[in-house]
Amino acid sequence: MSLALFDLDETLINGDCASLWGRYMIKLGWAQNDGFAQREQALMLQYQQGTLSMEEYMSFTLQPLAGRSPRDVAQCVEAFIDEAIVPAMRQSAIGCIAEHRQRGDRNIIISASGEHLVTPIARRFGVDETLSIQLEVCDDSYTGNTRGILTYREGKVSRLLGLIEGRESMLAQASFYSDSCNDLPLLQQVGYPYAVNPDSILLRHAQLAGWPVLSW
Repeated sequence: MSLALFDLDETLINGDCASLWGRYMIKLGWAQNDGFAQREQALMLQYQQGTLSMEEYMSFTLQPLAGRSPRDVAQCVEAFIDEAIVPAMRQSAIGCIAEHRQRGDRNIIISASGEHLVTPIARRFGVDETLSIQLEVCDDSYTGNTRGILTYREGKVSRLLGLIEGRESMLAQASFYSDSCNDLPLLQQVGYPYAVNPDSILLRHAQLAGWPVLSW
Protein backbone atom coordinates (compact mmCIF):
# COMPACT_ATOMS: atom_id res chain seq x y z
CA MET A 1 0.00 0.00 0.00
CA SER A 2 1.46 3.35 -1.10
CA LEU A 3 0.64 6.82 0.18
CA ALA A 4 -1.50 9.08 -2.03
CA LEU A 5 -1.26 12.61 -0.65
CA PHE A 6 -3.48 15.49 -1.76
CA ASP A 7 -3.39 19.20 -1.07
CA LEU A 8 -6.91 20.59 -0.73
CA ASP A 9 -7.21 24.24 -1.72
CA GLU A 10 -6.93 24.99 -5.45
CA THR A 11 -6.02 21.32 -5.96
CA LEU A 12 -9.04 19.22 -5.05
CA ILE A 13 -11.35 22.22 -5.06
CA ASN A 14 -11.56 25.25 -7.31
CA GLY A 15 -10.87 27.85 -4.65
CA ASP A 16 -9.52 28.20 -1.14
CA CYS A 17 -11.80 26.85 1.59
CA ALA A 18 -10.48 29.26 4.24
CA SER A 19 -11.15 32.30 2.04
CA LEU A 20 -14.60 31.01 1.12
CA TRP A 21 -15.32 30.30 4.78
CA GLY A 22 -14.27 33.84 5.65
CA ARG A 23 -16.92 35.20 3.31
CA TYR A 24 -19.43 32.80 4.81
CA MET A 25 -18.60 34.03 8.33
CA ILE A 26 -19.37 37.56 7.16
CA LYS A 27 -22.70 36.26 5.89
CA LEU A 28 -23.34 34.66 9.28
CA GLY A 29 -22.50 37.92 11.04
CA TRP A 30 -19.51 36.35 12.80
CA ALA A 31 -17.01 38.64 11.07
CA GLN A 32 -17.34 42.29 10.20
CA ASN A 33 -17.83 43.07 6.54
CA ASP A 34 -15.71 46.20 6.71
CA GLY A 35 -12.11 45.10 6.48
CA PHE A 36 -12.20 41.35 7.20
CA ALA A 37 -12.33 40.17 3.60
CA GLN A 38 -9.81 42.77 2.48
CA ARG A 39 -7.32 41.79 5.19
CA GLU A 40 -7.79 38.10 4.47
CA GLN A 41 -7.16 38.64 0.76
CA ALA A 42 -4.04 40.68 1.48
CA LEU A 43 -2.70 37.78 3.55
CA MET A 44 -3.64 35.31 0.82
CA LEU A 45 -1.59 37.32 -1.67
CA GLN A 46 1.39 36.74 0.59
CA TYR A 47 0.56 33.02 0.57
CA GLN A 48 0.58 32.97 -3.22
CA GLN A 49 3.96 34.68 -3.20
CA GLY A 50 5.34 32.17 -0.70
CA THR A 51 5.94 34.81 1.99
CA LEU A 52 2.97 34.32 4.34
CA SER A 53 3.32 33.90 8.08
CA MET A 54 0.72 31.18 8.66
CA GLU A 55 0.71 32.05 12.36
CA GLU A 56 -0.44 35.56 11.46
CA TYR A 57 -3.05 34.29 9.02
CA MET A 58 -4.55 31.82 11.48
CA SER A 59 -4.51 34.30 14.35
CA PHE A 60 -6.54 36.72 12.26
CA THR A 61 -8.99 34.32 10.61
CA LEU A 62 -9.75 32.26 13.73
CA GLN A 63 -10.83 35.19 15.89
CA PRO A 64 -14.51 34.94 14.79
CA LEU A 65 -14.55 31.38 16.20
CA ALA A 66 -13.29 32.35 19.64
CA GLY A 67 -15.88 31.47 22.28
CA ARG A 68 -17.96 29.32 19.93
CA SER A 69 -18.42 25.60 20.53
CA PRO A 70 -17.02 23.08 18.02
CA ARG A 71 -20.50 21.59 17.69
CA ASP A 72 -22.12 24.90 16.71
CA VAL A 73 -19.31 25.69 14.29
CA ALA A 74 -19.52 22.22 12.75
CA GLN A 75 -23.22 22.66 11.99
CA CYS A 76 -22.51 25.90 10.15
CA VAL A 77 -19.55 24.36 8.34
CA GLU A 78 -21.74 21.58 6.93
CA ALA A 79 -24.14 24.16 5.49
CA PHE A 80 -21.16 26.10 4.13
CA ILE A 81 -19.80 22.97 2.43
CA ASP A 82 -23.13 22.30 0.76
CA GLU A 83 -23.33 25.87 -0.51
CA ALA A 84 -19.74 26.74 -1.42
CA ILE A 85 -17.53 23.64 -1.52
CA VAL A 86 -19.55 20.90 -3.21
CA PRO A 87 -19.95 23.00 -6.40
CA ALA A 88 -16.18 23.66 -6.35
CA MET A 89 -15.09 20.01 -6.09
CA ARG A 90 -13.04 19.14 -9.17
CA GLN A 91 -14.28 16.07 -11.03
CA SER A 92 -10.73 15.13 -12.06
CA ALA A 93 -9.76 15.19 -8.38
CA ILE A 94 -12.65 12.93 -7.45
CA GLY A 95 -11.56 10.52 -10.17
CA CYS A 96 -7.92 10.56 -9.08
CA ILE A 97 -8.83 9.79 -5.48
CA ALA A 98 -11.03 6.94 -6.68
CA GLU A 99 -8.19 5.51 -8.79
CA HIS A 100 -5.81 5.50 -5.82
CA ARG A 101 -8.49 3.90 -3.65
CA GLN A 102 -8.96 1.15 -6.24
CA ARG A 103 -5.22 0.49 -6.17
CA GLY A 104 -5.40 0.04 -2.43
CA ASP A 105 -3.40 3.18 -1.67
CA ARG A 106 -3.69 5.10 1.59
CA ASN A 107 -5.37 8.41 0.69
CA ILE A 108 -4.52 11.39 2.91
CA ILE A 109 -5.54 15.02 2.44
CA ILE A 110 -2.87 17.29 3.91
CA SER A 111 -3.78 20.96 4.04
CA ALA A 112 -2.71 24.27 5.51
CA SER A 113 -6.34 25.08 6.31
CA GLY A 114 -7.97 24.49 9.69
CA GLU A 115 -9.19 21.07 10.77
CA HIS A 116 -12.73 22.43 11.30
CA LEU A 117 -12.91 22.81 7.49
CA VAL A 118 -10.56 20.13 6.16
CA THR A 119 -11.96 17.13 8.04
CA PRO A 120 -15.60 17.52 6.92
CA ILE A 121 -14.60 18.53 3.37
CA ALA A 122 -12.41 15.42 3.13
CA ARG A 123 -15.40 13.27 4.01
CA ARG A 124 -17.21 14.62 0.94
CA PHE A 125 -14.32 13.24 -1.13
CA GLY A 126 -14.57 9.91 0.68
CA VAL A 127 -11.25 10.46 2.45
CA ASP A 128 -11.15 9.68 6.16
CA GLU A 129 -7.53 10.54 6.90
CA THR A 130 -6.38 14.15 7.06
CA LEU A 131 -3.58 16.34 8.34
CA SER A 132 -4.48 19.99 8.86
CA ILE A 133 -3.98 22.89 11.23
CA GLN A 134 -5.25 21.94 14.67
CA LEU A 135 -7.44 24.33 16.66
CA GLU A 136 -7.21 24.86 20.40
CA VAL A 137 -10.34 24.14 22.42
CA CYS A 138 -10.83 25.09 26.07
CA ASP A 139 -14.02 24.53 28.10
CA ASP A 140 -15.80 23.29 24.95
CA SER A 141 -15.07 26.51 23.07
CA TYR A 142 -12.56 27.48 20.43
CA THR A 143 -9.97 29.89 21.81
CA GLY A 144 -9.00 31.39 18.45
CA ASN A 145 -5.54 29.83 18.74
CA THR A 146 -3.88 26.90 17.01
CA ARG A 147 -1.98 24.02 18.59
CA GLY A 148 0.89 21.82 17.50
CA ILE A 149 2.91 22.02 14.29
CA LEU A 150 1.13 23.90 11.53
CA THR A 151 0.71 21.89 8.32
CA TYR A 152 2.36 24.59 6.22
CA ARG A 153 5.52 24.30 4.14
CA GLU A 154 8.05 22.20 6.14
CA GLY A 155 5.33 21.61 8.72
CA LYS A 156 3.54 19.33 6.27
CA VAL A 157 6.64 17.13 6.11
CA SER A 158 6.98 17.07 9.90
CA ARG A 159 3.34 16.21 10.53
CA LEU A 160 3.36 13.51 7.84
CA LEU A 161 6.50 11.90 9.26
CA GLY A 162 4.81 11.92 12.65
CA LEU A 163 1.79 10.17 11.18
CA ILE A 164 3.86 7.46 9.51
CA GLU A 165 6.10 7.13 12.60
CA GLY A 166 9.21 8.46 10.91
CA ARG A 167 9.29 5.82 8.16
CA GLU A 168 10.84 8.07 5.53
CA SER A 169 11.22 5.12 3.17
CA MET A 170 7.44 5.29 2.61
CA LEU A 171 7.89 8.65 0.89
CA ALA A 172 9.86 7.07 -1.96
CA GLN A 173 6.68 5.35 -3.17
CA ALA A 174 4.33 8.19 -2.25
CA SER A 175 2.42 10.45 -4.65
CA PHE A 176 1.62 14.07 -3.79
CA TYR A 177 -0.69 16.35 -5.76
CA SER A 178 -0.49 20.12 -5.18
CA ASP A 179 -0.92 23.48 -6.88
CA SER A 180 1.29 25.57 -4.61
CA CYS A 181 4.94 26.53 -4.35
CA ASN A 182 4.43 26.38 -0.58
CA ASP A 183 4.26 22.60 -0.92
CA LEU A 184 7.70 22.28 -2.49
CA PRO A 185 9.22 20.93 0.77
CA LEU A 186 6.91 17.90 0.60
CA LEU A 187 6.83 17.60 -3.19
CA GLN A 188 10.62 17.26 -3.13
CA GLN A 189 10.41 14.43 -0.62
CA VAL A 190 8.02 12.10 -2.44
CA GLY A 191 8.80 9.73 -5.27
CA TYR A 192 5.89 10.86 -7.43
CA PRO A 193 5.24 14.62 -7.28
CA TYR A 194 2.44 16.11 -9.40
CA ALA A 195 1.90 19.82 -10.06
CA VAL A 196 -1.85 20.37 -10.41
CA ASN A 197 -2.94 23.69 -11.96
CA PRO A 198 0.34 25.03 -10.53
CA ASP A 199 1.11 28.61 -9.58
CA SER A 200 3.87 30.25 -11.63
CA ILE A 201 6.64 29.41 -9.14
CA LEU A 202 5.67 25.74 -8.89
CA LEU A 203 5.20 25.50 -12.66
CA ARG A 204 8.76 26.66 -13.31
CA HIS A 205 10.11 24.24 -10.73
CA ALA A 206 8.06 21.34 -12.11
CA GLN A 207 9.22 22.02 -15.65
CA LEU A 208 12.87 22.11 -14.58
CA ALA A 209 12.50 18.96 -12.49
CA GLY A 210 10.51 17.08 -15.11
CA TRP A 211 7.48 16.59 -12.89
CA PRO A 212 4.08 15.86 -14.45
CA VAL A 213 1.90 18.97 -14.76
CA LEU A 214 -1.81 18.20 -14.56
CA SER A 215 -4.83 20.32 -15.43
CA TRP A 216 -7.85 19.54 -13.27
